Amino acid sequence: MADGLNLWLILGAAFIAVASPGPGTLAIAGASMRAGRRSGLALASGMTTGSFVLGTSAALGLGTLLAANQVFFEIFRYVGSGYLLYLAYRSLRAFLSTGPSEYRGRTSTSLRSAYLTGLAIHLTNPKAILFFGALYAIGVPADVTAPGLAVVVVAVSLQTMLILHAYALLLSMPKVMKTYVRARKWFEGLFALIFGAAGLRIFLSRMN
Repeated sequence: MADGLNLWLILGAAFIAVASPGPGTLAIAGASMRAGRRSGLALASGMTTGSFVLGTSAALGLGTLLAANQVFFEIFRYVGSGYLLYLAYRSLRAFLSTGPSEYRGRTSTSLRSAYLTGLAIHLTNPKAILFFGALYAIGVPADVTAPGLAVVVVAVSLQTMLILHAYALLLSMPKVMKTYVRARKWFEGLFALIFGAAGLRIFLSRMN
């Protein structure tokens, strides 16, 4: 590896980005509380896969290419914002149609569907792609070797996996589930609000 490779800087910044509340962690919370631990873990696995794909893309320079190409950025922006707004619509519909006493148990969600949802949330977020591109530009020197890049990608992916799966395990605990059951309607309203705000923010964002 090159001497200038700042792995700790990369891991520190990636930790803050992944652990901070946002659409991804909110989706894990929703899946874990609605459908249980396995669904939350499956969604977290999808997001981890997305992180690996984006990290690999950034290592190959695709993040820089996207940042330099307005058309590609606009495509990702519209797709990503549209998907988040769709999730907001689903939560809003549940909020409007579900009373506090109507909950009868966990919803049925296939693990494949949960996994693909997590993957889609991560891959359709242009800000995540640009974040990885900027992160690698700051922490990875131009003369880094292929093994050095591989270490960075694997380390960031493993850290992401641990954080996201820890969220899924925590949010599927019985006490958290009971809280969700008692206030499901208002959780759905909160999900709709945050997903909608994130989708609109991405939709209205610009490169500069």
